Amino acid sequence: MIEVPGPSVDKPTGLRYCGAMLADAIDPAVVRRVLVIKLRHHGDVLLATPVFRVLRALIPGIEVDALIYEDSLDMLRLNPDIATIHTIDRRTRDLPLVRKIGAEKRLLKVLKDRNYDLIVHLTEHPRGALLTRILKPRYAVARRYPGRRGRWWRRSFTHLYDVSARQRHTVETHLDALRRLGLMIPPEEKVVRLAAGPEAWSGVDGRLARAGLAARPFLVIHPTSRWLFKAWPAASTTALMRQLLAAGHALVVTSGPDDTEREMIAEILAPLPSSDALVDWSGTLTLKELAALLQRAQLFIGVDSAPMHMASAMGTPVVAIFGPSGDQEWAPWRVPARVLTASSYSCRPCGFAGCGDGQVSECLGAVGVGEVVQAITDLLEDTKTRACASS
Repeated sequence: MIEVPGPSVDKPTGLRYCGAMLADAIDPAVVRRVLVIKLRHHGDVLLATPVFRVLRALIPGIEVDALIYEDSLDMLRLNPDIATIHTIDRRTRDLPLVRKIGAEKRLLKVLKDRNYDLIVHLTEHPRGALLTRILKPRYAVARRYPGRRGRWWRRSFTHLYDVSARQRHTVETHLDALRRLGLMIPPEEKVVRLAAGPEAWSGVDGRLARAGLAARPFLVIHPTSRWLFKAWPAASTTALMRQLLAAGHALVVTSGPDDTEREMIAEILAPLPSSDALVDWSGTLTLKELAALLQRAQLFIGVDSAPMHMASAMGTPVVAIFGPSGDQEWAPWRVPARVLTASSYSCRPCGFAGCGDGQVSECLGAVGVGEVVQAITDLLEDTKTRACASS
C-alpha cells in the first residue's frame, strides 16, 4: 500500500449530477471513499486517470484509491488525485499456496479497513466482482460484458453499463462507468495525468546536459512495444532515422528493458553511422525518467504503446503508427498528433497478434517512410513553438 503525496486539487464549485434523469443514480452525499480497480498494463492504467480526476472534482472531500498491478505503479505514483495505491504483485501467483493465501489475506485486510462506499471496476477481471462481494460497498459499478460474464458477475454490482459497438476512445469508455452512476462529466476534467517527480527530472536533465541536448530541441523515437507485432518494421525505422538525422534533427532512442525490445533497437541502429545527434537510451530509463524526457521532447514518434500514452499525458505532440490495434480507442489523447495507418488494409484494426496471430502485422509494413516523414514535418510546423520547450 502506498500513500500518494501531492498538492490538493482545486475543485469546481457545485456538483454536476443527473440523478433526476436516472432512477438508480447514486447519492454522492454518502460517498466518501472509492476504490478504482484497473488490473491491466501500463498504458491501460494511465488512461484510467481521468476517472480519479473526475471523481475528486465532482464529489467534495472524497478519497479515491487505486488497485493495480505492482509493475504499473509508476503510472499512478505521485498523482495528486489518488489517496492510496494498493498493488498486487503478479509474481504472487507463482508462490507456494500458503504464501499466496497470506498475501491475499493481507490485501483484503487493508482494503476492508478502508471501508469503501463505492467500487469502480474497469476491467472484466473476476477479482473485481469477488472483492465487491467481500467488501460490500454501498455502490459498485462494472461493464456488463454480455456473453463473457454471467449471472454471478451481474449480481456482484449495483450498476452495470454497456459500451457502444461504435469505436470510442478508451478514456470515454472508462468514464462511462461514472456516467452510469449519475455523474455528469465536465469536459475540462477529462485529463490523462502523469507525474514524473523531482528525482526523475533531476536525473533526465543531467543526462541531457551530458549528451549536449540541454538547450537543443530533440525528438524521442520509441520504435518498440511490449508486443512487437505492434512495431513498425526495423528497416523502415532505420530509414526514417537516417532522413531525420540528415534533416538536422537530434534523436533520443528509447525502449523497454526487455531483451527482445533492445535487440530490435540494436538492429535498427546498426546500419546508422555514429553521430552526436543520435543518443541511444533504450532500456536504461525508469518509467518516471521516461515521462520527464518526454515532456522535454519536441515530438514523440512511435507506435501504439504505453510510451505513446505517456507522451500524451506529458503534453508532447505525437506521431503514432497503428497496425492491428484500434486507433479510435487508443489514439493520443488531447495533444497535437498525427496517426498513421495503412488505409489499404480494410481488415484493420483486427486486434490479432499479427496477421493470423503470426506475430507479423502486414498493415504496419504498408505505412511508408515518406508518409511518416511528412507527418513529422507537418506536426513540427504546427507546433514549432515547442522547439524551445527544453531550454
